[in-house]
Amino acid sequence: MLTAKQHELIQFIQKRLEETGISPSFEEMKEALDLKSKSGVHRLISALEERGFLRRLPNRARALEVIREPGDTTPARSIAPAGDNVVPMPAPRAAQREAANDVVELPLHGRIAAGAPIEALEGQSTLPVPAALLGPGEHYALEVSGDSMIEAGIFDGDFALVRRTNTARDGEIVVALVRGEEATLKYLRRENGQVRLDPANATYDPQFYRPDEVEVQGKLAGLLRRYH
Repeated sequence: MLTAKQHELIQFIQKRLEETGISPSFEEMKEALDLKSKSGVHRLISALEERGFLRRLPNRARALEVIREPGDTTPARSIAPAGDNVVPMPAPRAAQREAANDVVELPLHGRIAAGAPIEALEGQSTLPVPAALLGPGEHYALEVSGDSMIEAGIFDGDFALVRRTNTARDGEIVVALVRGEEATLKYLRRENGQVRLDPANATYDPQFYRPDEVEVQGKLAGLLRRYH
């Protein structure tokens, strides 16, 4: 049995998931339920988790999964704790709904050049990224600076989503650490015993290095672009 507020909250979350694929923020839930503070939302969500109606997905922002749905949407006129009406709920379903709002918080490690190599800084911030943009493996994000990869559709201010790896095939776009100090985003190719880092802009020249001067730190897995 759920209280009226718990029932109202789970209905609101389910509707938002169906409409947008993303669960509402705590602020949106507070306003929708006319609560005075977000702590009230936290208490309702915790109660719904304990009763097996909601699940929070780990390492994801704003990620709630409805695993049991309300049946009767009309609150029953029976006595409940704290004076709330209660709503009868159906038994749990055998198959749980797939979460449609997976968001992964990737480490955001500063800026990376799509031009002359610049330092890729280790940062403490994170970037929320739809999990659908990522494949298997460990990932991180870097903000792109420069225009040397524009012919590959990578522009200044984009966020490069990078899968960690120290190997890559010729022709793949990689994060290359040059001489242990500077990082750049380029096509990787090997030529005549050298490593060639190719831009995707006809106004830039390829960069040539000895193999021991270049360390692959990841391969491009996706891009995220913000429009202002």
